[in-house]
Amino acid sequence: MVNFCNFLMKTNICDSPVATNALPTSPAFSTNLDKPSSKGMSCRPPKTRLHKYIFSVLSCSSLAIALAGCNSILTDRYEATAKVTYTWLVEYSTPRDKHPRQETFGTSSLVNRNGQKPEGAFTGPDDKGLWWPALPPRPTLEDLEQRQKSGEKHGKPEILKDVDYHLSYQVGEETVSLPTNHQVYREVAKAIPESLPLKFTLGVGNASVDKAER
Repeated sequence: MVNFCNFLMKTNICDSPVATNALPTSPAFSTNLDKPSSKGMSCRPPKTRLHKYIFSVLSCSSLAIALAGCNSILTDRYEATAKVTYTWLVEYSTPRDKHPRQETFGTSSLVNRNGQKPEGAFTGPDDKGLWWPALPPRPTLEDLEQRQKSGEKHGKPEILKDVDYHLSYQVGEETVSLPTNHQVYREVAKAIPESLPLKFTLGVGNASVDKAER
């Protein structure tokens, strides 16, 4: 925000008649500032510069208020999911490669719902309260060689873990599903056994759910 304010003050956005005349100085405000100092110089900056400064500050303040504004939803009809996924990853490279290319092999997924143990869970819950499936089959040497290009060497297979959070809630007869985060998932998991209403704060453009609170 500071950088944007500096940008406004450095540009000529305030040079238009609308900007420079938008904030007329009242007599009471200008009386002391217009008085010459003991050295015969005015304590007040040039009028146009003062108007530019005030206009820039007000413009920044208005923009800050607009950006800070966000929508929220209060409802007791909601459901949170966390889709967890294991994926085998292998890197391939040549002596000349600065960045190895990556190949993915087998994957396995499991959907956690409202903090409850899902059917098919193999391990868990982990330190985030999530249950995980069994690992997918590790790629064999033959699997690795089939993806290998001329002059390349393959690395050791590594397992990747990924979590995709979503929240669904109802507004009237409409069901809305949006991406969310771990904090929202855990709040739902704690509130849903008692069917407590939650306030959900939506993100920019109402394209995500950023926060949940009681």
